[in-house]
Amino acid sequence: MAITIEAIYENGVLKPSAPLPWKEGERVRLEVSSLDSPLLKAYGIMGWKGTSEELDRLLAEIDLDEDEVP
Repeated sequence: MAITIEAIYENGVLKPSAPLPWKEGERVRLEVSSLDSPLLKAYGIMGWKGTSEELDRLLAEIDLDEDEVP
């Protein structure tokens, strides 16, 4: 199961903003990014319905296309 949740980093520990669905001691995998990213700040105002990962891929493709223009 994969979820996205915000957390606060305090004293070397990530503290989730809501309860997590796993059992105590269960191993999980984390992918962490800062909310200070300009892309993530604009994410909610753009009307985008996909994931931030999909948007990253789309923007990377656009950058590649612009590099090909003479």
